[in-house]
Amino acid sequence: MNALSITGEVLVFIGTFFYFLSTLGLIRMPDVYNRMQTSTKSATLGSLGVIIGTGLWAVGKGYSPAWIVQTVIVATFLLLTNPISAHTLIRAAYKTGIPMWAGSVVDKYDEHLKAKAQAEEPEEEGDEE
Repeated sequence: MNALSITGEVLVFIGTFFYFLSTLGLIRMPDVYNRMQTSTKSATLGSLGVIIGTGLWAVGKGYSPAWIVQTVIVATFLLLTNPISAHTLIRAAYKTGIPMWAGSVVDKYDEHLKAKAQAEEPEEEGDEE
């Protein structure tokens, strides 16, 4: 076995560990917002590890070096799209009124919406005589 295939196998193992953490987060977290945050971060890291590890492992086993290029392209696409799609799903859940966990202490988005609403209110002008 050469260094590339060993490195690839280690990355696949690390990626699988992050998949396990993602699954654990889905089970343990109390509400949809925490579950999405936990699963997105862990699944993104897990996918990156498995995808890049597969490319390195394939090149280490004698396949074409194009494997690394292809896996880096797929990993980059995943790295760019996974957090954006999770943000969109969380925002849709918030706007449809899915409640936050009772133990949540900060709601920055609600604070932002209230500040924006106050800024958009027309200022009351005093009566000029």
